[in-house]
Amino acid sequence: MILSILDTDLYKFSTSNAYFQLYPLAEGTFTFNDRGKEIYDEDFIKDLKAAFADLAKLALSDREFNYVCSRIKYVARNYWEWLRGFRFEADKIICGLDDEGHLQIEVTDLLYKVTLYEVPILAIVAELRNRRLGAQADKARALSLLDAKIAIANESELAFSEFGTRRRFSSDLHEAVVARLKERCPKYCAGTSNVYFAMKYDLIPVGTFPHEWMMFHSGVFGYKRANYLGLEDWIKVYDGALGTALIDTFTTASFLRTLTLKQAKLLDGFRQDSGDEKVIGDMIIERLEEFGIDPRTKLLVFSNALNFEKYRDVAAYFKGRIKVSAGIGTNLTCDPGIPGYKAANIVMKLSRCRMSAKDPWEKVIKISDDFGKHMGDSLEFSIATHELHLAQ
Repeated sequence: MILSILDTDLYKFSTSNAYFQLYPLAEGTFTFNDRGKEIYDEDFIKDLKAAFADLAKLALSDREFNYVCSRIKYVARNYWEWLRGFRFEADKIICGLDDEGHLQIEVTDLLYKVTLYEVPILAIVAELRNRRLGAQADKARALSLLDAKIAIANESELAFSEFGTRRRFSSDLHEAVVARLKERCPKYCAGTSNVYFAMKYDLIPVGTFPHEWMMFHSGVFGYKRANYLGLEDWIKVYDGALGTALIDTFTTASFLRTLTLKQAKLLDGFRQDSGDEKVIGDMIIERLEEFGIDPRTKLLVFSNALNFEKYRDVAAYFKGRIKVSAGIGTNLTCDPGIPGYKAANIVMKLSRCRMSAKDPWEKVIKISDDFGKHMGDSLEFSIATHELHLAQ
């Protein structure tokens, strides 16, 4: 199900490298959350553990090492040298069922290691879940549906990237989607977040950092300056590369409050992952104009459960005001052509962290611009909303 150690999102490597360079002793725990509250059984757990054992067999090949060193140069070579020796450890993945049959998964390790577990675990759970349901992709119909989406992108000149690894229907369907995008949408498909498929199909690997980066900074430095310090550290590591900031870890309003002129000038753009696209985009434009920056020089990337029809409407709203792109995931890689099929609604987030083994564990949370995407401890949520001056 996981085809390579590179069969994951680029931002897992960029974030792992940032921990590796700046916080090599920091530790963290990633915790699985099934928003759909589906029920599983012990046979599923047995299959899951077997898949995790297979995951532990993956290693960076010489060809893959040469590719990442030559194509992803902003990540330090010493990190790729380390990754050659990295192996997933199946016994670190604690999985089971609660009393109601809900799936529970947790992994704890040094942060530059544990962050790499998130996407493969989610992709494995999603694919095994589909097998358990007896869902078999109708590939011909799936590609026909994809062609209709490609037609919208080509006709409306909609730039986008493929972001669908973590909840894909299957690795096989994912690859078929990427191959079709390469063939029929070369002008507007800007790339893929999946590094393995980027290598195989000569596409640009795309991504920057995830919510966990700001969540880690809130855990070890506090909520009030987590966004500011997270951006400063990212700039320290990447010196202007990977310059699209994820803005909604503690709401976009709090991100914009601590954004500085220097950071705004250095960033290439902003990624909106929750809230109303038009409202959030207007907030970004207003803040840039306050800084005296022409919004038309910046990029706004939308990635909140988009489909192509919605993206077309959003792009038209912002035309001539700011550059736009999109990261489209589930709508591309989990549309298997099965009538009535519903994709898994699963995530895996950083739930606690500490600067080193000598420090106490700190719970971390995410306060989204969408209420349904909030995640974490209720007491921490109260503390954060107070410190960040957010409406309760």
